[in-house]
Amino acid sequence: MPRGARLDAPGTLHHVMFRGIEQGLVVRDDTDRQAFLDRMGKLATASGTSIYAFALMSNHAHILLKSGSNGLSTFMRRLLSGYAQYFNRRHKRVGHLFQNRYKSIICEEEAYFDKLVAYIHLNPLKSGQVGSLDQLAIYPWSGHAVLMNNVSYEWMDREYVLQFFGRKEGSAKRAYLAYLEEEMGIDREEELSGGGLIRSNGGWSKVLSMRKRGERVMSDERILGGEEFVRGVLGEAEGRTDVVIPQHERLDQFVEAIEKGCDVVGVSTAYLRTGSKRGVLPKLRRELARKGVEEFGISLAETARQLGVTTNAVSYMLKQDG
Repeated sequence: MPRGARLDAPGTLHHVMFRGIEQGLVVRDDTDRQAFLDRMGKLATASGTSIYAFALMSNHAHILLKSGSNGLSTFMRRLLSGYAQYFNRRHKRVGHLFQNRYKSIICEEEAYFDKLVAYIHLNPLKSGQVGSLDQLAIYPWSGHAVLMNNVSYEWMDREYVLQFFGRKEGSAKRAYLAYLEEEMGIDREEELSGGGLIRSNGGWSKVLSMRKRGERVMSDERILGGEEFVRGVLGEAEGRTDVVIPQHERLDQFVEAIEKGCDVVGVSTAYLRTGSKRGVLPKLRRELARKGVEEFGISLAETARQLGVTTNAVSYMLKQDG
């Protein structure tokens, strides 16, 4: 089993996102919503995970958190698997509840903390689940109501968040509300939902300007932050050679890579797995086979199963790619 750099060291700030499978609901009523938040709160308290912002929507959710002593993956696995078991029992259903693996982006706190808090807390308002900031202030399924002190969740660190906006609570809340009103008119979904060169450097036009000046910066799709921050995170991760990425996480990542690869070339995963050799499919399979075996450490047999081909075919693809 390969060892790899794992970007979930304790004390790391993450923007976490997850969705229902096939855009399905992850909560059906307030009982589900309360059950999810109760579970998240208990796990956060037990693991030392700090929750700074959250928005629980009907078919997806956002959480801004700082990982505890066991890192992010253990916390999220217990949260999502435990809640899925509850949801399936209550609603008498079977099968997966969530779409693939959750997505997490490591974020540079100084540069992005306030933007992330605002972006996450404005989700219910921008999506139309509430009609105004006044309604958002009493909406119990977003951390905004906690910051306004209208809802109490002891596991959310409201003091830490408010200190970013002012030293005293009253002035901090006023500054925070003013900032929310400014952010209402800004679409930050593309900026804050991923890492990489373009997001971390303020858009493609700025990247082009940097290139014209001959500047090159380090970036990573899993990290939202400046070059120095990216280097620090990757350097720390490389030093954690004792950490082995669990097989189920690597398989989840491979499945996600297959879906992204199919999206790029405009084919469905079902069509990829038919074994057809038409058009771009042979090249796409070769690329995905290499990614599965070499990057994610997936066995030849499992890689073959995910691509809808034989193990011998995967072996042949890897020789071709070499």
